[in-house]
Amino acid sequence: MALKHLLGLASVALTAKAQSSSTAAACPSSIAPAHGSPSVAPGFRVQVVANNLREPRSIQFDSAGGLLVVEQGHGISRLQLSGDGACVRQSGTTQVVVGNDDLNHGLALSQDGRTLYASSAGNVYSWPYNAQEGRVTGDSTDLIEDMGEDEGHTTRTLLMSAKVPGLLLVSRGSVGNLDLQTLNVNTGVSTIKAFNVSNVTSEAYSHPSHGLLLGWGLRNSVGVAEDPVSGAIYSVENSVDNIQRSGQTIKENNPGEELNFHGYLNGTASEVTGQNFGYPICFAAWNVSEIPDNNGLQTRSNFAIGTQNATVNDTSCRENHIAPRITFDSHMAPLDIKFNTNGTAAWVSMHGSWNREDPIGYKLSFVEFDGNGSPRAAVNSTTAAVDVVSNADLSQCPRNCFRPVGLAWDTQGRLFMSSDSTGEIYMITKTDGSGVNDVRQVANGGSGGGSGTGTGSAPVPTESTGGAWKMMKGRYWAAVAAMAGGILPLV
Repeated sequence: MALKHLLGLASVALTAKAQSSSTAAACPSSIAPAHGSPSVAPGFRVQVVANNLREPRSIQFDSAGGLLVVEQGHGISRLQLSGDGACVRQSGTTQVVVGNDDLNHGLALSQDGRTLYASSAGNVYSWPYNAQEGRVTGDSTDLIEDMGEDEGHTTRTLLMSAKVPGLLLVSRGSVGNLDLQTLNVNTGVSTIKAFNVSNVTSEAYSHPSHGLLLGWGLRNSVGVAEDPVSGAIYSVENSVDNIQRSGQTIKENNPGEELNFHGYLNGTASEVTGQNFGYPICFAAWNVSEIPDNNGLQTRSNFAIGTQNATVNDTSCRENHIAPRITFDSHMAPLDIKFNTNGTAAWVSMHGSWNREDPIGYKLSFVEFDGNGSPRAAVNSTTAAVDVVSNADLSQCPRNCFRPVGLAWDTQGRLFMSSDSTGEIYMITKTDGSGVNDVRQVANGGSGGGSGTGTGSAPVPTESTGGAWKMMKGRYWAAVAAMAGGILPLV
């Protein structure tokens, strides 16, 4: 594609960005975003559908169409949404499903929708659940225990496998920034495990000693997803803060956040399943030029923390630890990942930085997949994440910004996103209010951008456009959305 044409696309994107800042006239009862309209990529539309929630984290629709929400430190609530297309909002009052101030993030439903799962820092619980009535119908059962208390990274992300019913995945992060106990896999810290909850006995599983190990050496993999086509398991990891290398602090642009592949649950063999991903010794490079003694490193390469020696060195990191499949910019703080139904994209919520001079993140992006379990981008790509929704002015973050956390699909292919900092639920659709399950179709065939009412289309550049793509992508998306990324200390 000619450079002149790409420059034209950037011009269209600038127009689309201006349109995205206006309020959608088609939805007279719409809820105004707490901090103004976000920047939105062409072809997409964003609408606030609920607000006044208390630190909403993980979200999931039940079989009756109710939206379950973990309100961190309060319990699980349920929202009813009404309306069509892009004009959707909460109807009625927020219903309390489980009142438990120990619940902080994890949420899942059984395949038949009749069992509800949630987590605290130390335990995973289940309840019998009636979706038609939107309530639990019995007492909680303690399924998994011995995961520590309220210290360090306390979220315990839950994912119920669709490929192997009854297998519940649990992601447990580290205790602190650099946690040396994670060098011992038997602690269960900084791991992703799968537990068979279909045949639970009277005794709960002990997390450190039970379960199928999918990966360890994972600092804080808050987002976990299963590719709906291949069954591949992926996670997104929040990497270390204040990293030092050869006596220098290189925290601003290193290490990168990670998209990691963990194999399969359906019996398909994979050499990465159960392997070590490097933490707390080895990390993924993002900006190689800022890493001292960087000979042989490239983006995504595992490199050693501190000063290299005979046992802790870059060679050992590359040979003995699994590198990420894709690396994101440092401090993005990815907190959730959800595949679309045909496995052609994985959406990732970037919560945003806390430990970076210039804020980064605070956005929703997607990574294009090939429909058979693998990202399309090269392993050392720096452009794999395509930004769709972002805060318009990152200089106002985190105080005056939305901060994406949980993601959920409804039956119409519309994507929903929670923001814990603002107590809001956002809905992402095409500009006409239809679903965004096929991101290529949206980006190339959508009209206009964001929540505005203007028209016009701009095809999204792809890496197939070669050198012009590499030069133009930054300009193109910068014209559409504020580029950013980040990480909370304890997400």
